[in-house]
Amino acid sequence: MQISPFSPIRRSLLAGLSALGLSACTGGAGPQAGTGPAETAYLAVPNAGWDAWVAGFRARAAASGISAATLDAAFRNAGFLPEVIERDRNQTEFTRTLEDYLAIAASDERISLGRADLARYASTLAAISSRYGVEPEVITAIWGLESFYGTRRGSVPVISALSTLAYEGRRGDFFESQLTAALRILQNGDIPAAQMSGSWAGAMGHTQFIPTSYLAYAVDFNGDGRRDIWSDDPTDALASAAAYLAKSGWSRGQPWGVEVRLPPGFDTGLAGRGKGRRPQDWAAMGVRDAGGGGVLPDHGAASILVPEGASGPAFMIFQNFNAIARYNNSVNYVIGVGHLSDRLRGGAAIRASFPPDAAGMTIADRQDLQRRLTVAGFDTGGSDGVIGAKTRAAISAYERSLGLAETGEPSLELLARLR
Repeated sequence: MQISPFSPIRRSLLAGLSALGLSACTGGAGPQAGTGPAETAYLAVPNAGWDAWVAGFRARAAASGISAATLDAAFRNAGFLPEVIERDRNQTEFTRTLEDYLAIAASDERISLGRADLARYASTLAAISSRYGVEPEVITAIWGLESFYGTRRGSVPVISALSTLAYEGRRGDFFESQLTAALRILQNGDIPAAQMSGSWAGAMGHTQFIPTSYLAYAVDFNGDGRRDIWSDDPTDALASAAAYLAKSGWSRGQPWGVEVRLPPGFDTGLAGRGKGRRPQDWAAMGVRDAGGGGVLPDHGAASILVPEGASGPAFMIFQNFNAIARYNNSVNYVIGVGHLSDRLRGGAAIRASFPPDAAGMTIADRQDLQRRLTVAGFDTGGSDGVIGAKTRAAISAYERSLGLAETGEPSLELLARLR
């Protein structure tokens, strides 16, 4: 979310992370998990190399129009953050399945909290929707996935984080461009330097804009003279996300996609983004609405996606899928936003079953495993069926208690031992 091929919003930093179900804000599920450990403390340490880099950067920033006063204010309390380098070099490499991703993205907790916030901010969301043509549920779903409705906005000093990453050099040019953009935000007076916080990689606020995206798309919806995506009031952040989607081609009243049922023997080679056909053509091949409806919705050219293969759920996607993908190009992310928005308006859960995982376990098996481990005294931190670090630690502890080799891996054999 590496760099030049992606759209400005978070993807330029973190497309990979979101595809994995990770977030730069907390290192948890992005979709952000509702509960979890506190964010790592990011403490500045002396670093002569960083000091020298900042001195050189100040000259480049001044040449691009950043004032001495802005630079002084920005770097007065900034410093080198070694934890940021560690995070950048040790991003998780595994990929979450769509099933795991949706277990987090559209969890009961996230749906319940989202519906509560839809009601709480009904008038604000209605006004935003009226101006930008993006439905309240879609705006709220992005908010829910990006920062768990504002509860996980990130508390890392952005100037320190971006200057550390720019100095480190692995993606130096990109992070220097983000740092310069962050300084422009400060110079514009949208937020004081001491209050500009975000993720370890510089994504900020309720809807996790990186600085260049902020400059291009953030709006002052409440008219107070500042485009404030950081404060407890989410108004400007929600409006900014809606403005971004509107400029990305969102069409009011049209779905991102719908779950469909494929006929036996369907040629999955026909599936994939960019392989659009008219809905009536898909219907002629035997594709049906998963809810049992007789007629597929017609919103122009549509593609079929089978993220988990022919044995898993299938989706017919429309133009609005591509609009969300401009925000984050991960297929899991787009389906996560779309499906959560559907659930927030009262839509059904995914109807099709997902195939068993590599260990031969269904999500029901994994949930049963988590519940039984917890009852046995090995806390997994919940029973959502997603095998994360806490579940793996619980498995290891259980194996250790039995004198077994510690694998930390779920299995049907392990589940049978617990039954």
